[in-house]
Amino acid sequence: MTSLSLSQRTLQLPRQRPRVFLALAALAWWALYQSLIPASEALVAALPVDRDTHLGGALQFFFYDTPKVLLLLTAVVFVMGMVNSYFTPERTRALLAGKTEGIANVMAASLGIVTPFCSCSAVPLFIGFVQAGVPLGVTFSFLISAPMVNEVALALLFGMFGWKIALLYMGLGLTVAIVAGWVIGRLKMEPYLEDWVRDMPKVAAAPGENGLTLPERIEAGFASVREIVGKVWPYILAGIAIGGAIHGWVPQDFMASFMGKEAWWSVPLAVVIGVPMYSNAAGVIPVVQALLAKGAALGTVLAFMMSVIALSLPEMIILRKVLKIRLIATFVGVVATGILIVGFVFNAVL
Repeated sequence: MTSLSLSQRTLQLPRQRPRVFLALAALAWWALYQSLIPASEALVAALPVDRDTHLGGALQFFFYDTPKVLLLLTAVVFVMGMVNSYFTPERTRALLAGKTEGIANVMAASLGIVTPFCSCSAVPLFIGFVQAGVPLGVTFSFLISAPMVNEVALALLFGMFGWKIALLYMGLGLTVAIVAGWVIGRLKMEPYLEDWVRDMPKVAAAPGENGLTLPERIEAGFASVREIVGKVWPYILAGIAIGGAIHGWVPQDFMASFMGKEAWWSVPLAVVIGVPMYSNAAGVIPVVQALLAKGAALGTVLAFMMSVIALSLPEMIILRKVLKIRLIATFVGVVATGILIVGFVFNAVL
């Protein structure tokens, strides 16, 4: 019998020695991450471009940030894919069903961080929560938190701005999700569900145990990478390209005057611009990074980012299948108010 080749042995590691595989993968990831700055500078130096020109700066930004974002995204999505294997939709509904408002809003917003649901999952999740008897306000806390305070956003913010900004964003996002969900629950908006949703029979939420082994959870991590990174990489390239252009060509004084603290209208304008945009955390965070480097105020860019992710027009169109116009308008109004408060407060204190 011939011995296994190196590639065949590597492919078998996740099943036979999953912990060894995870350790080797972490070491390889770290080595690649450490090589990004010299590699990006070498690429620019190899081109017939002066590093100190606008084009040279934009290219270095693109060559450095693209692999950096993809590496961060791959690592975090892989880890969260393993974590997410514990949180099936059935288990999530079971955790929230029967809980009182307030505590349930906090639980729902917190679950949004570790669950792999995005705006494309809004309708089936909404229906499942309603059938399981989850209160309407609690459901909205989850639907706001899941796309806005997810592993992709937190990973990219940590990689680009450090843990303080990542924690700040997480705290702000959770606060907006909890308070907005609680307010919607207090407004008693159940009559503004579509009739067919409101009249659905209630069903008990099963706990959804899966009993997966560690190798199976590793495979779930790989599946998450294929699904999520495979979907968002075009947004990453587009966002970094826009960020590179801003980094290389947009004058700092212009951006500071347009999105700085002195312009009181910058926060409302950022929200108005952000709502109709079709993007996600992977696409918008590189743009946010470039805006901050050019003098934009932190509160303004946070408001812009939150509005893009939490109030995207495609999600509103999807939710129209289960919500009447008045409830959608209330949802947008409450969340937008929370985002505006976040922007104004942080522009005032930072």
